[in-house]
Amino acid sequence: MTDTPATVPADAVPLPIRYLDCLVVLAFLPFGLLAGLPALGVVAGVAAWLVQRVLGAQIDARAAAATDARQATAISFVGVMGRPFALALTILAVGLLGDKRDGLTAALIVLVAFTIYLVLSIVLRPQRRPSR
Repeated sequence: MTDTPATVPADAVPLPIRYLDCLVVLAFLPFGLLAGLPALGVVAGVAAWLVQRVLGAQIDARAAAATDARQATAISFVGVMGRPFALALTILAVGLLGDKRDGLTAALIVLVAFTIYLVLSIVLRPQRRPSR
């Protein structure tokens, strides 16, 4: 007897759980500022994470709407490679334009948000049915 994992459609997962990383980052914003963390780093880290998530949703929608498999793959590839690159450039720019603590703060915010996003994407990923 084998147990098969239950498939959960993406629409069945409540919106706050799908975007828990964004909620945590937004909730941290006022506390980080009140705690005296570098304001530029906090604001830039939160903004960079939220912008890349919005871009990711748009890229995924565009890839899903593509009629050609090569085009869908190219769009997905640009998103997979471009979003982390943009985050890294943002963190670097914040560290160079502000203080090193600003860059470190932005990097830590993005790291925590990415960790939450990664865990959720693994747990909530669509289950594929085994081929018979």
